[in-house]
Amino acid sequence: MKVVARSTTASSKIQSSVAKASRRGGASRPKTHAPRKRFGQNFLVDQSVISAIARAINPHKDDNIVEIGPGQGALTDALFESGCTIKAIEIDRDLQSQLRVMFFNRDFTLFNYDALKFNFNELSNGAHDLRIVGNLPYNISTPLIFKLLTHLPVISDMHFMLQKEVVDRLAALPGNKHWGRLSVMTQVDCDVEHLFDVPPEAFYPQPKVQSAIVRLTPKMTAHRTECSREELGKLVQLAFSQRRKTLRNNLRGVIDDAVMQRLGIDPACRAETLTLDQLMDLSLELPQAAI
Repeated sequence: MKVVARSTTASSKIQSSVAKASRRGGASRPKTHAPRKRFGQNFLVDQSVISAIARAINPHKDDNIVEIGPGQGALTDALFESGCTIKAIEIDRDLQSQLRVMFFNRDFTLFNYDALKFNFNELSNGAHDLRIVGNLPYNISTPLIFKLLTHLPVISDMHFMLQKEVVDRLAALPGNKHWGRLSVMTQVDCDVEHLFDVPPEAFYPQPKVQSAIVRLTPKMTAHRTECSREELGKLVQLAFSQRRKTLRNNLRGVIDDAVMQRLGIDPACRAETLTLDQLMDLSLELPQAAI
């Protein structure tokens, strides 16, 4: 399980430059579209942050990039400098004409669709070829990540702007208060890298929370294929249903103490203390019990 925090030298340098630029007022207010709360729109407008994200993604000419929620095309424009192909999914119809005008002479395909209902497999030209990027609205970020986890065979990597609290959960390790369902179900099949934080000043309108950039890279070799992801998901949902309660309480009537003890797991512990493999071991016991 590979989880990388932003303590690397490169990430620290990016973080420092992003913070300095935002304090200098590097963000400019967009004038062509009024952000809509119902779509959770906070447009990225700080050019230093946009450049830092584009460098982190590092697009190449032959890349098949899918951008979720391009908004006013700020990141899209930066990515196109590589000559890549971009397929964008934008739910706001009022932004479509603006995007089509901006990128009429580029290899750009625009879909007016809800990303939560979109079939990403249709955009793939082969195994692990989609590079998915996006400044995800906070209200759909977690369900969208869970959806994308079901499309990993066609995904090369994913780079997202998310609420920092969501990134903390994605990158959490066992024993951390953020370790939970999102951490487990992501890390079982993806390497997670918390790249750098982005301050509210980088957006218009400014959100009330800190944001962060995360990279998710599907593992080329599946971890413990004997363990059904569906069963793991059921187990994790039960185990973390009441975080302050013990496994004995959360799994009562499903997995008894003797089974947990046989696996070397203390029934009196909390789910957040268990490793990924211990949770997978428990999930293998689920077919023996009715849920």
